[in-house]
Amino acid sequence: MKNRMYGGWLFAALLFASVTAQAQPVYDLLIRNGRVYDGTGNSWFNADIGINGGRIVFIGRAAATAVRVIDARGLVVSPGFVDVHTHIEGDEKHVPTADNFIHDGVTSVVTGNCGMSEVDLARWFYTLDSIGMSVNVASLVGHNDVRRAVMGDANREPSASEMQRMEDLVEQAMKDGAVGISTGLIYVPGTYSKPGEVIALAKAAAKHGGVYASHIRNEGDQVTEAIEEAVNIGREAKIPVEISHFKVTYKPNWGRSVKTLEQIVKAREEGIDVTIDQYPYVASSTTLNTTLPTWVFGGGPDSVRYRLKKKKIRAKIVNEMVELLRHKQLEDYSYALIAMYGKDTTLNGKTITEANIIRGKKHTAEDEAETILEMVGEGSAQMVYFSMNEDDLAHFMKYPFNMPASDAGIAQFGSGMPHPRTYGTNARVLGRYVREKGLITLGEAIRRMTSLPAGKFQLQDRGLLRVGMAADILVFDDRTVSDPSTFQKPHAYSTGFHYVIVNGQVTVDQGRHTGVRSGRVLKGPGAR
Repeated sequence: MKNRMYGGWLFAALLFASVTAQAQPVYDLLIRNGRVYDGTGNSWFNADIGINGGRIVFIGRAAATAVRVIDARGLVVSPGFVDVHTHIEGDEKHVPTADNFIHDGVTSVVTGNCGMSEVDLARWFYTLDSIGMSVNVASLVGHNDVRRAVMGDANREPSASEMQRMEDLVEQAMKDGAVGISTGLIYVPGTYSKPGEVIALAKAAAKHGGVYASHIRNEGDQVTEAIEEAVNIGREAKIPVEISHFKVTYKPNWGRSVKTLEQIVKAREEGIDVTIDQYPYVASSTTLNTTLPTWVFGGGPDSVRYRLKKKKIRAKIVNEMVELLRHKQLEDYSYALIAMYGKDTTLNGKTITEANIIRGKKHTAEDEAETILEMVGEGSAQMVYFSMNEDDLAHFMKYPFNMPASDAGIAQFGSGMPHPRTYGTNARVLGRYVREKGLITLGEAIRRMTSLPAGKFQLQDRGLLRVGMAADILVFDDRTVSDPSTFQKPHAYSTGFHYVIVNGQVTVDQGRHTGVRSGRVLKGPGAR
């Protein structure tokens, strides 16, 4: 009798323990019933994904429970997107939630592009950790800022000691966690550098496993020569190459996309690891200063002010500007839209032609050039330039080693007239070029946004849905994802991203940013 009672009690206890164990949450977060694109470019599959401690711990069919369950039935589940070409410096303190990136599916950004970065990356990374970002952040070290730290804006070659100091700065940045070095060879002072200088600095980055990312020296008439320079730097420094915002600009060069892409294919066949990135728009965005000859900026701000005040020098600048305009087969500066002009924000959204008329000047190229010089003298402006051709854009997009990238900073919603790529780069690729035009498949687009960029910049635990990887995950509707941001009304978040998860934390919940700031600093292979 005693044994039967004991046996009954034991059975009941075991049954209670079993039920209790089944009732206990196994995962912090469980995404059920999703159509999973794992980032490899392979076909999708149906699966559940279990997350614990910010990492993926299960992929398959789960009978378990979780603290929170997301039903992804009918939706795509993919790795979070990696944007390899951004410029977030200066914006991170104002908008650490990085809403424009998060709402576009971006969970990791690579900043420090175009030769522009913090030089002391250890200190900046500490600042990022203190702030707490909604996105993960990796950074290149910028050649322009390294050169300026050593030489200012001098238009000359560095001395031996200056060269050594620059190399030391690059090496230190790599040890502090940079993922590589970037150049902006159309910008001052990088434009004054010779290839040998850049090769030496690329070698310093290569010692620590870095990448060479370049805004090449020319994207117009000399674009093929500029691409060859970038390829040769990779060849000589034995470093992987990323050519930024790959394009051909202005009407005389439209159609050259066939030739320029052939250069990339040939370099890869040679064994040089060259890839490209691209934003899916026919307009670029950069500073108003690029409409002036680069020699104007040699020596720094005082020298610039001196040149703009001297009538003969100013006339020479205007003549060169107009000559370049004519060479581009343009009659005026109506192709140039003012995105952000601090001196007079009423001009934001106006073209230079319109601003010139507002200022009471004649509608001539010479008068518009004078208006530009006035604006540069008053602090300059961020611009949008309509300079590209849709056929070239589409030709580049078909290339398998091309990554979508925004070339954007963190937006302050409602401020200025930023390029719509700031808000809608990935959604535009998925909506316009995948769903509507069928230019590339959904799986291929996701690969280009995830594992390809993560692999290129050695973000070891990002870019794939695999057990053990960081839980940066998107749940979105490929049937409705879209980019409502336009050039006329840019301040509009992408739609269709239902959930965005960063390091296991739900950062977008049913289309709304939760305010969560779970991003981390992602350091390169040379970090100590």
